[in-house]
Amino acid sequence: MNYVSRQTLERLPAYLRFLKSQCVDGPINTSAKTIAEALNLTEIQVRKDLAAISDGGKPRIGYITKDLINDLEDFLGYKDVNDAIIVGAGKLGKALMSYKGFAEYGLNIVAGFDTSDEAVGTDEEGKPIFHLDRMEELCRRMNIRIGIITAPADYAQRIADKMVKSGILAIWNFAPAHLEVPDNVLVRNENMAASLAVLS
Repeated sequence: MNYVSRQTLERLPAYLRFLKSQCVDGPINTSAKTIAEALNLTEIQVRKDLAAISDGGKPRIGYITKDLINDLEDFLGYKDVNDAIIVGAGKLGKALMSYKGFAEYGLNIVAGFDTSDEAVGTDEEGKPIFHLDRMEELCRRMNIRIGIITAPADYAQRIADKMVKSGILAIWNFAPAHLEVPDNVLVRNENMAASLAVLS
């Protein structure tokens, strides 16, 4: 796999969403200029990003849209299935567990974990919710590498520590807390407060 910067990696899904929206009724071909204008980016930036993941661009022709979609999905791993677990089976955790759209991006949430007696032993959309004490055993047995935190901020660091101990290498953190993890563990924070600040 070619090396791409984190910034490029964060832009690629936006390219994919745009191309899929164009694929139904749009032209067969697209260009870096078209993508750049639609997403408010520079043409040079888009061309450089796409060159890292696709060799399909041709002068004066651009890219065949379906081929570029295929290249993006391959590079982003959306055609693979990546199993994940959620810790925090409250409203947000259950909503994510029941969201069927993740399958389109190769994410399969296999189970949830919590410490609440009300949640443990139940399921959400057929996905079991276990006590947090069982997380390490399940993650190691199923070779799970992605963990999602939807628990309150006060518990987030302890959960992250437990995830790292369980072999998790990527954490998607919805808790409003800064996580300290080893260098080999990737953390993606969803900062809802910051998003709301931008909107208001």
